[in-house]
Amino acid sequence: MFGLGKKRSKLGRWLDQRGISQQWLANTSKVSRSTISDLCQKNVAHAPTQRTMTKILKALRKVDPNLKADDFFDI
Repeated sequence: MFGLGKKRSKLGRWLDQRGISQQWLANTSKVSRSTISDLCQKNVAHAPTQRTMTKILKALRKVDPNLKADDFFDI
């Protein structure tokens, strides 16, 4: 089960809809699991650095090459 009832961010919802685990994203992007978890929760005030966003997008583009940063992050 994904989300565990927590309010999800755009990134969290996108992962849930595709059945992609946060662990997969952490491993693929080389971003810590706790950072990925924070970014997937809607109420956590966590703004990723540019470097973190780049790593995450590079990993997610393995699933969908057309993704953009503003699909997930308010930049």
